[in-house]
Amino acid sequence: MLLTNADQFERHVTELERRFPGVPSIGCIGMSYQTSVAEHGVGIIAFSEGVTAAANVLEHASTMPVKYIQRLERDMQTVGGTDRDTVCIDFCSGNDACVLTTIYTALRKRGISLVGGTGDQGKVSANGRIYEDAVAYALVRNQNGRVRTYKENIYHQLGNYRFVASNTDRANYVLGALNGKSAKQVYQDILHVTDEEILTRTFQNPFGKVNGDDTCIISIKEVKGSALACFRQVNDSDVLILLELGDYRAIVRETIQQICHDFPHRSAIFSVNCLFRYKLFSEQGYMQDYLRDMAALGNHAGFVGYGEHYNNRFVNQSMTCVVFE
Repeated sequence: MLLTNADQFERHVTELERRFPGVPSIGCIGMSYQTSVAEHGVGIIAFSEGVTAAANVLEHASTMPVKYIQRLERDMQTVGGTDRDTVCIDFCSGNDACVLTTIYTALRKRGISLVGGTGDQGKVSANGRIYEDAVAYALVRNQNGRVRTYKENIYHQLGNYRFVASNTDRANYVLGALNGKSAKQVYQDILHVTDEEILTRTFQNPFGKVNGDDTCIISIKEVKGSALACFRQVNDSDVLILLELGDYRAIVRETIQQICHDFPHRSAIFSVNCLFRYKLFSEQGYMQDYLRDMAALGNHAGFVGYGEHYNNRFVNQSMTCVVFE
């Protein structure tokens, strides 16, 4: 897995393939981390042994990724594996919700979980080639143990607010109204913030979309007149709640304890942290402590995404990860 900067992406994709010809690889533009964050450099996360892997790409992500779904189905046949020992890791250029729905229709037949995220600049790579408007994926089978995926949410519901969304622009992720009133005005009336403060307040108070027993976090991107543009799609009639930041240090400790309980022996952990989580943790002086705590689990590395993927769900301000026994 290659994670690098926009200026060197093309060169690094070529160089990685030259140094490791024929080794399955995926890549995108983004920050990587292990015990520290490489904001402008390059990170390579590699499995040296103990896995069977295949990498490929679904093109036309914004219009018809399903056209290429046979590639994923063939790769699943090649890699084999089950829900117990195999995971799909993806890097996406955009249109995440549609892409995840497409991919998961194939993965769920075998019960295979997915973890991934969105890179920058609308580009991804697979096996030494660069693609735009695409999703690169890797199927990774653990030959010597289990795999399991996790999603961490550091937010909980604020008050008893429940909203029905309307006047949405799905293509541009715009939320126009909540319970028939201006989305911007509703947000401001509850939190008493100015237009300028909305964009930073989303770190503490994003929206949440109720999805069964789960909540998908929705970050605010910008103010558009009386509407709010978000980082994930909102549809008319979606039920939304307002969230507030919890005790994230305690929640991270709980996640680590759960992983240790589920996997007394861990060979690797790959995670995706949202850009907004990275900004929040950095502002709070917690990012380095966070990476140190995660490193206590063993070999931990990952990247900072513009949206996180968990099975068929596209979420914001979250952490998703996969643990290899």
